[in-house]
Amino acid sequence: MPELPEVETTVRGLRPVLEGQVLTQVEPRRDDLRRAFPADLRQRLTGARVTTLRRRAKYGLIDTDRGDTLIFHLGMSGRWRVDPSELLPHDHLLLATQPGRLLALNDPRRFGSVDLMPTDDVGDFPAFRLLGPEPLGLAFTAEYLRQALAGRRLSIKLALLDQRIVAGLGNIYVCEALYDARIDPRTPAGTLALPALERLVPAVKLVLEAAIAAGGSSLRDYARPDGELGYFSKQFAVYGRAGEPCACGGFVERYAEGGRSTFWCPHCQRS
Repeated sequence: MPELPEVETTVRGLRPVLEGQVLTQVEPRRDDLRRAFPADLRQRLTGARVTTLRRRAKYGLIDTDRGDTLIFHLGMSGRWRVDPSELLPHDHLLLATQPGRLLALNDPRRFGSVDLMPTDDVGDFPAFRLLGPEPLGLAFTAEYLRQALAGRRLSIKLALLDQRIVAGLGNIYVCEALYDARIDPRTPAGTLALPALERLVPAVKLVLEAAIAAGGSSLRDYARPDGELGYFSKQFAVYGRAGEPCACGGFVERYAEGGRSTFWCPHCQRS
């Protein structure tokens, strides 16, 4: 599933194509993805000018001068294709702009979604109501985490995946950040002392920033809007590397928790 860096990379890739442009065509090519397309999507967006593109957690947002915001989620396999030479069977939504550019939202598994909200009400979008702070924002600090995790017995790995604690973190980047911070992912979240959290917060930020700079991680279906593959997967220290040597001299191990695989090095992650 595309995580925060992949969505951020997507938004940055769409920005030079869409921002400031008038939408001359808005064409759903089927009735639904994970849920139905908004019935009035075409009517409300055709002729609108895109003012801003941004991201919230793992969602992309396209604001328009009509006071409407298109909110998209890439699901398991979604991606935007820019100026495709031909349309594919799974290009389920088309957006065309006045200069003649074309964007196609491609989603073979159809686990993604497209919603439309008044821009002023975006904060009330159901998926956004209980989200924690953005991990790259100023509100995500060691002191914030200390308070948010106080008394929690679940593992720090699962705590960081809880979108109510921090928005947008996914399995890949939590594994990598815990490794960089030298924190045992099984540690009960509420027992981590402030010094450990002071290692963890910058580790999360650095991992995400490095992944965004690398265009995300291309695992299975994900590609950037320009068709290029993200290459952060080549920098994984632990994710997907069970049985391989760690830089510390130990070996990466894997265990399952909460329906997800956790990759870590028991030799150097001992908090």
